[in-house]
This record gives sequence, C-alpha cells and structure tokens, in this order.
Amino acid sequence: QVRLEESGGASVQSEGSLKLSCQASGYTASRYCMAWFRQALGQEREAVATINGAGTTSYADSVKGRFTISLNNAKDTLYLQMISLKADDTAMYYCAADGWSGGYCDADRGASSFDYWGVGTQVTVSS
Repeated sequence: QVRLEESGGASVQSEGSLKLSCQASGYTASRYCMAWFRQALGQEREAVATINGAGTTSYADSVKGRFTISLNNAKDTLYLQMISLKADDTAMYYCAADGWSGGYCDADRGASSFDYWGVGTQVTVSS
C-alpha cells in the first residue's frame, strides 16, 4: 500500500518561494508516475507537475519556469520547489502516485487517473 504525506505548506508573500515535500512509503520510485496537484477553493483539482520513473518531468503551463518537481529516491521523497509565487497559486497542494510502466505521465493527466493521494498541504500567497 502506497502512503503519501505532504508537508511544507505555508502563508507567503507574493514573489516569495516555498518547497513542498511528500514523504512516500510502500512503493518503488521507478514504478510510479508521481505528481503534484492543487485545488483552489471552488475549483477542480489540477495537475501542476509530474515526474515518471525515468525522471522525465512535465509541468502545467501556468507554473512552467517557476515550479520544479524532483524526486529523491534515497529518501523516498517527492519535492516541489516553487518560486515567484502569485496569489493564483493559493490552493491545497496534493501529492499523488499511480503505477507506471513506461506509459503516459504528463501534467495533463486528470486526477481520476491517480490511485494514491496524500491529505494535502495548504499554500496561501498574499499580494
């Protein structure tokens, strides 16, 4: 059973930065598509960034150049480094995982295609 636990959410000023972490257990990194999603109040959950078992990354257009997803296999930890934060980035951020064997793992995958989820960590950006 894959378990995911996010941390690192906080309230920050516009143009600030944050680094989110997602501690994973019960999985082998190379066999999963890992993702960060976010859900703002009243909005649908959307993928922000993904990384597959080969280390290939993908980003939503809204965060390209500002967010970086990475995976430390030794620590079983997924990260999301966020810079130049905007008020529109305010949301609950979720870590997600889905089994991967070389297929599609891009940032336009829907939330319903991921089997495992953390409980989320809140990011609030004030202008």
